[in-house]
Amino acid sequence: MKFVLALIIVFSSVLPVYAQDDPFRSTGFPIPRFVSVRSDKAFVRTGPGQKYPIQWVYTKSGIPVEVILEYDIWRKIRDFDGQEGWMHKSLLSGRRYGFVRHEEGASVYKKPMQNSGLLAVFQKQVLLRVEECANGWCFVKASAYQGWMQQKYIWGVYESEEFD
Repeated sequence: MKFVLALIIVFSSVLPVYAQDDPFRSTGFPIPRFVSVRSDKAFVRTGPGQKYPIQWVYTKSGIPVEVILEYDIWRKIRDFDGQEGWMHKSLLSGRRYGFVRHEEGASVYKKPMQNSGLLAVFQKQVLLRVEECANGWCFVKASAYQGWMQQKYIWGVYESEEFD
């Protein structure tokens, strides 16, 4: 009995060490996850370090990106167009933004239901500030408009994701 208990203690203390030593898991946050660009000038590099060449530069904050890998203080991201590269974690924010991804645009309503009064229709690739999501609807803001949009039309939020 003591031997079995000793094995349980040893293995339970070893497992978290392996998770912490994973070079592509620097934080406890889920991967993949959506975040946004924090700065009006943010470099995307070919690899996880300043020695790697710059692939492109974001020139506007609030652009949604998906973190697909972590390496130390670097995050491998994927953008709306499917392009991938590495960004320093200080250039990313947990504030949620999204793009309208539906070809015909997406309607914004007063309440999270289609018969609650249409406020606007945002065209594809309009940048949205996403405040909360629940039950397939997200409260979004863009320009002078704010209201509820069906979650399935937003790139920057997973379909079943809920947050406030």
